Amino acid sequence: MKRPPAAAPNFTHEAAAIARGHLCIAGVDEVGRGPLAGPVTACAVRLTAGRIPPGLNDSKALSAARRQVLYHSILEMAEVSVAHASVEEIDRLNILRASHLAMERALAGLPQRPDFALIDGNLLPRGLACQGLAIVKGDARCLSIAAASIVAKVARDALMVDLAQQHPGYGWHRNAGYPTKDHLAALSNLGVTPHHRRSFRPVYNILYQDVSLTP
Repeated sequence: MKRPPAAAPNFTHEAAAIARGHLCIAGVDEVGRGPLAGPVTACAVRLTAGRIPPGLNDSKALSAARRQVLYHSILEMAEVSVAHASVEEIDRLNILRASHLAMERALAGLPQRPDFALIDGNLLPRGLACQGLAIVKGDARCLSIAAASIVAKVARDALMVDLAQQHPGYGWHRNAGYPTKDHLAALSNLGVTPHHRRSFRPVYNILYQDVSLTP
């Protein structure tokens, strides 16, 4: 039997927050927890009912071309803020805390400070400056978070393309810093760049392997 198509994200969570008296609601998502290189990027989006780009969905469910189209539509129709946490912050804080820091920065960068945030995941950032709700798989369930996931993905991919030009050979324009076979091979052959996360195991192993064991 054919499975029914997955339900598209909707405006239910935003509408519920509005009904409780919140005036400025933003959806927040991040991208880049898994890569070995580059920052983690977060986006906060405030959508307005009646000005929602059609076709919003989890960025992972969209083609690159479709993400680009929706990215520009979101920038035209919504309030958007993108922020990052650096490789140094990831190594110092850990990837979860750095992801939450990027989310906090994205929310702070909106033209109007939100009074309610819809956060993708199962934890609210510790430094959240407003009330919020964590939504597991929120990018597939909530329109504001879906919009944030698209913008964050496009913004970070573009950043990694720029870094790929500065550090050729790692394939970041294709793999966005994720530990693909070609990236791992380049890491072994070319070494560690300033944009690699030293606390992540494949990078750590190259930097701190026991040279006394080398024949």
